[in-house]
Amino acid sequence: MQYPLLNEAKLNGKRVLLRAGFDVPVENGVVTDTSRIEAIVPTIKKILKEGASLIIMAHQGRPKGERVPAMSQKPLVPVLEKLLKVTVQFADSCRGPNTQKMAGALKSGDVLLLENLRYEKAENSKDPAQRGTFGKELAALADLYVNDAFTNCHRDHASMTSVPKLLPSFMGLQLEQEVTHLSKVVDDPRHPFALIVSGAKMETKVPVIEYFLSKGDDVLLGGCIANTFIAARGFEVGASKYEEAQVEQAQDIMLEGEKVDLADVHVPRDVVVATRATEDAEKLDLPLENVMGDMMILDIGKVTIERYRKIIEKSGTIIWNGPLGLYEMNRFSHGTKRIAEAVRDATAKGAVSIIGGGDTLDFHTKYRYPMDVYTFVSTGGGAMLDFITGKELPALKALEKK
Repeated sequence: MQYPLLNEAKLNGKRVLLRAGFDVPVENGVVTDTSRIEAIVPTIKKILKEGASLIIMAHQGRPKGERVPAMSQKPLVPVLEKLLKVTVQFADSCRGPNTQKMAGALKSGDVLLLENLRYEKAENSKDPAQRGTFGKELAALADLYVNDAFTNCHRDHASMTSVPKLLPSFMGLQLEQEVTHLSKVVDDPRHPFALIVSGAKMETKVPVIEYFLSKGDDVLLGGCIANTFIAARGFEVGASKYEEAQVEQAQDIMLEGEKVDLADVHVPRDVVVATRATEDAEKLDLPLENVMGDMMILDIGKVTIERYRKIIEKSGTIIWNGPLGLYEMNRFSHGTKRIAEAVRDATAKGAVSIIGGGDTLDFHTKYRYPMDVYTFVSTGGGAMLDFITGKELPALKALEKK
């Protein structure tokens, strides 16, 4: 598929409306992980260097059309100013006369950050007419549009799909990298091909797992998804989080995985359990048959880590989405740490590795695990998984060359 690239855009003297993917963690008004912001700094710098002014729009969390102070974009201003070394103006709304006036007054090299797009119900309204009207307001702020929000490309939102219909539109540098690297994995993966997948909801990961049954070689499960598969195998999961309604589907997937020429689905054989999810909780590494009562599965066990490590070691392509345990607590982060090290080592020996997803990136930031040891780090979670399973991403379709 052909998309207009930023390098093809004539930017000098233009006002550029940039859709960024700044859904970053903020605590007490301070951004705690800047990796998604840093990822599109090259796009921002290029736009400014070419003599344009810049209007940045993005969303934060899910405020559902309400002005939730904790989800304001304002904490991003000092981060952007530090990274760009320029003054960043802030509009306390993404629409309205004041925002239009601020955008109209921008000069070459100026930067304006808009307030959270999702403060407006029209941004992700199910009504195309509402999205279209809001898209016209956003488009009126600028001369051309750049999409560098891969994280949101699987969403049919006004800022993603309505605006490109109204302005000359281009793919940002990070988005270009995302499409280039992920396309290689889709079109010609090096085998053995391994998927490491975790997360809380089966419904978002089942299509990915089913896709990999025919395309990949090994599917390594962790987190709440693994718990559901453990229950599907007939084991007790104690007080662990799992999806009872998805147990039958998990059984079907495991049966499919037993067929010749389909990927093997690997479920943990031992797990780390505790009765409390706290840093000082007493933890045990137990085989599945010993889990019972009020025990919670909070990480994969040593035997499983070693099994997964050996599979990763022999893999030619590795896709990783989601920490394998309750990584937020150091006590239950060790399985994820060992897997990160295994993927790092496999990459050093020539494997192609792509990691993605907000929690996966947050894990690396929290424990200061470097991310430049992988072939590519995707800023997307759901968008990355949708892309590699061949789903059409609405925002990419909106950018296609006519």
